[in-house]
Amino acid sequence: MKAIQVTLDDDLLARLDRDEEVRRDGRSAVLRRAAELYLQQRRAGAIAVAYRRAYGRGAGLGKEFEGWGTEGAWPVE
Repeated sequence: MKAIQVTLDDDLLARLDRDEEVRRDGRSAVLRRAAELYLQQRRAGAIAVAYRRAYGRGAGLGKEFEGWGTEGAWPVE
């Protein structure tokens, strides 16, 4: 891991330090989890935008695939 410097305003830092999870796990651990969650949400948002761009025009997959939408099934994970 690499140590970095982050600047937070006084009120935000005080609220962060009052949080039970921060007191239990420490600022660094909570901020790492928050950064990971942020990046996951950004990726999910980018994927959603790409899907809307690709399939959002109402054209679907085209005539050759009509009727097959209910035939497939995603594997259970």
